[in-house]
Amino acid sequence: MNTVKIRNIEIGSGLPKICAPIVGTTKDDIMAEAENIGRLPVDIAEWRVDWFEHACDFSKVEDVLKDLRTALGETPLLMTFRTSNEGGEKSIKYDDYAELVIRAAETGYVDMVDVEVFIGTDIVKEIIAGAHNAGVKVIGSNHNFNKTPDKDEIVERLRNMQELGVDIPKIAVMPKDMKDVITLLAATEEMHREFADRPIVTISMSETGVLSRIYGEALGSAVTFGAAKNVSAPGQMEVNDLSTAIKLLHEYL
Repeated sequence: MNTVKIRNIEIGSGLPKICAPIVGTTKDDIMAEAENIGRLPVDIAEWRVDWFEHACDFSKVEDVLKDLRTALGETPLLMTFRTSNEGGEKSIKYDDYAELVIRAAETGYVDMVDVEVFIGTDIVKEIIAGAHNAGVKVIGSNHNFNKTPDKDEIVERLRNMQELGVDIPKIAVMPKDMKDVITLLAATEEMHREFADRPIVTISMSETGVLSRIYGEALGSAVTFGAAKNVSAPGQMEVNDLSTAIKLLHEYL
């Protein structure tokens, strides 16, 4: 299993890394959240650009990225534009999406970018190549807010992301009940044991799926998402509680 090393952390080794979203709409709100993250048990900060009021103005996006990089110090920064198709705050043309992500990677201010893998194979490959050329890692993602696919489909999607060349495949799904959560956990274990040659991230959303956010170490999910202030997806725990739960579980694994 290859790990992913970013600044002072190694994803895929040891405890699952905690990623906290920054979801302010104004620059002042964003920077206040970034300052707060430094006081919390957070390994990775994720800027959700789709929440930003000027998300379609790259000069203003770059200005925020520059100041985020300073505020976060050595905490790795993941930049994500979550489209409305996958639960995000804004819609965007796919060409504009690709340009935004690649240009952000080229600024030198971000360590990772998120790419929604179902926007189209050619565009995804273009973004991956652009990010890698800039020395930036790529999380390939897929979010289903309607249901939990069956185990084989979840594994197939993760394998497809891996074959596309993303550094970390990620899938998040919505459970109807605990059976769906178990389906997600079983798919995670199978992917990790049988097919993964790099870290993977799997999430069962909502309060029903909270187990998936703390049980990653046992089954192979390398990153978990928690709220430093506002949640960016249903079921996110507060990062202090999440860190405590992960460490307690680690003592018995």
